[in-house]
Amino acid sequence: MSYQHILLVTDLLSDADKVALKTKRILAGSPEARLSVLHIVEDDMVRFGYELVPSSSLSGDFDGEKWQEARAKLARFLEYNELEAANSEVTAAISNSKGIVDYCNKKEVDLLIIGRHERQGIAAWLVGATADSILPNISCDSLVVKLSEPITE
Repeated sequence: MSYQHILLVTDLLSDADKVALKTKRILAGSPEARLSVLHIVEDDMVRFGYELVPSSSLSGDFDGEKWQEARAKLARFLEYNELEAANSEVTAAISNSKGIVDYCNKKEVDLLIIGRHERQGIAAWLVGATADSILPNISCDSLVVKLSEPITE
């Protein structure tokens, strides 16, 4: 199958390069594919009635220190892994899974590539893996790369 729009979602942790390597292999088989890379920054949320909204979207603060650091780290990640993205984006969302699902739907992604950390302890019970909450809610193909480092927070 030949993909047209591939989305690589990265948390920019130390093992994100493993996911980038898989992405490069997929891109090699789909040379006409457009690559987008998405990193979601944890943002403070503001409640308006029943809705939660990222505070940065209200204040317009997308140039603060946290945002600049995330953009710089994403640029280094792309350069180090020799990935040429048509679009690389750092954004905020109510949750990682909602942000990823919304992006896939809006941008007509036909392949999502994401890493999955195994969670242990209370993190597994409370949060679970982001990939697990995304897969039932997207209509595109997905490649979930199992990462060896468990998250125990």
